[in-house]
Amino acid sequence: AAMGFRTGEASGTRVTGTAELGPDQHTPWGVVHGGVYCAIVETAASIGASRAVEEHGQFSVGVNNSTDFIRSMTAGRVDVVAEPVQQGRTQQLWQVTLTRAEDGKLVAQGRVRLQNVPLPGS
Repeated sequence: AAMGFRTGEASGTRVTGTAELGPDQHTPWGVVHGGVYCAIVETAASIGASRAVEEHGQFSVGVNNSTDFIRSMTAGRVDVVAEPVQQGRTQQLWQVTLTRAEDGKLVAQGRVRLQNVPLPGS
């Protein structure tokens, strides 16, 4: 909730969503904190990767998150799209892009490596 991310489509092959960003996500210098972008990237990838393995009694946890910050923002909506690059038996790699809704320009992009692990109680 703090990062403002809302999921749209959510499947094992694609996750979409939006985030409304503004002063609640700012650094002391008045721009959206890069950690917010990292958290959105990780969340979108985790949702998709977990959906991909849920029928096997598993979910996915991030083991590496590499997010690049392309341009800064002070406020507005970003559109989020996450898609798998590779989906294996034990690990997955997902690519996530965040684009500025007002003009479609890339704000951040990231890749998340995830480990497939058994659901608790499975």
